Amino acid sequence: MTSLPPGPARPVRRPLPQVIQGGMGVAVSSWQTAASVARAGQLGVVSGTALDLVLARRLQDGDPAGDARRALAAFPVPAVAQRAITRYFIPGGREPGTPYSPVPRPAVRAARMPQELGILGNFVEVWLAKEGHDGLIGINLLEKIQMSTPTAAYGAMLAGVDYVLMGAGIPRDIPHLLDELALHHAVQLPIEVAGAAPGTHTVDLDPHALLGPDLPPLTRPAFLAIISAHALAAYLARDATIRPDGFVVEGPLAGGHNAPPRGQLVLDDTGQPVFGPRDEADVAKVAAVGLPFWLAGSQGTPEALAAALAAGAAGVQVGTVFALCEETGLTDAIRDQLLARLRDGTLTVRTDPLASPTGFPFKVAQLPGSLSDAETAAERPRLCDLGYLRTPYLRDNGAVGYRCRAEPVHTYLRKNGSEEETVGRNCLCNSLTTNVGLGQTRADGYVEQALVTLGSDLDGARRLAELYPGTWTARQALDWILDRRPRIPRPDVSRAFSQVGPG
Repeated sequence: MTSLPPGPARPVRRPLPQVIQGGMGVAVSSWQTAASVARAGQLGVVSGTALDLVLARRLQDGDPAGDARRALAAFPVPAVAQRAITRYFIPGGREPGTPYSPVPRPAVRAARMPQELGILGNFVEVWLAKEGHDGLIGINLLEKIQMSTPTAAYGAMLAGVDYVLMGAGIPRDIPHLLDELALHHAVQLPIEVAGAAPGTHTVDLDPHALLGPDLPPLTRPAFLAIISAHALAAYLARDATIRPDGFVVEGPLAGGHNAPPRGQLVLDDTGQPVFGPRDEADVAKVAAVGLPFWLAGSQGTPEALAAALAAGAAGVQVGTVFALCEETGLTDAIRDQLLARLRDGTLTVRTDPLASPTGFPFKVAQLPGSLSDAETAAERPRLCDLGYLRTPYLRDNGAVGYRCRAEPVHTYLRKNGSEEETVGRNCLCNSLTTNVGLGQTRADGYVEQALVTLGSDLDGARRLAELYPGTWTARQALDWILDRRPRIPRPDVSRAFSQVGPG
């Protein structure tokens, strides 16, 4: 194979996208959606959460269209891809009602097999999103899922990912991580371990030790930090070692996890957090930092794009209208139920301060039969068997343990957690996989139920539902946002993006 160049390949310069398709949930921002957006000249984004699990379960379901195996055939180390196929692929798929085989949970010290599977899962999703076109593809990662970050980023980079986006925390270590992985260097990502001093624990990945000496040259992707405060933009931009290539500035109306309200938590009469002016980033101050930025949260309309451009942004990030599009990773049944409720005016989205085990507020679409329903949630036996949102903590003997606020209460208490922290928590890991048709059926017959997240502002989705009586495609949503907007000159922000990335 080609020997490594002295540094990572430089990306081809391209215009900045005006629309970034948001990375939503586990595989909701599917490779099909991302590919459609990228083919139209904008930035398509896949979710990088739990893609090891997604790959393993798709293989166990027989990979009916052959997509996963086609992507695995392109992996640069065939023996690694073949090990995953041998372990998980079931010709014709599982028998109905048969539980999926387990996938190792993320850990500070991961063995070879889970590291390989993490790299493969992210490679497959990005490779499929990029197949057959030269458009831009990004991957969305969560700072809260630190134990999976190195393998996720590296797998995506092996597939040629153009952008990495990360939120749900302060992603100060990601620019350096991408620099090193682009050279196939061994990396150590500092992670938070409750009760341990900062910087005392890392998640490590050595690409050559794992995959061998002959690896293809890589392009270092651009990195966009997802933030909610202008102060964080200024902090990250002041030091070249932690500086991103741009920002996604996300307001509290965005779907998924939200930054908690600043100051003391206040709940309204419905039990939702109250957000105020302090929770909205000062766009002018973000612009003054000098890096490209996109606005997110209630931005899925032509008018929002025009306003963002007028404020100096490069564009907008949009999630909900793509979550409900034809190519969405949501099951047809869930998407159609959401659209029916959208059209009859009964669809609401609640900001739940407790649902997520992370402690971050989480947007929950109120859908009968899902875990948004209190009775349905109460019927679920508490169990944490996937572990993507579990937290490392320092045990009394000095070893690293793991705990999750959604696990059985007595188990959490045994790990020095408090009972108060377990109240109202839902298992997002299992419910989000159900959203995309990969939910577990347990040996006792219990079937995991869905929990759907959308943004609070449904205006764009409602207007598209009026235009399209059935469903709309990602391209139709994109054309609506781009083509029906007032023609406002686009600001020149390309110079700020000249050092790294495809801007």
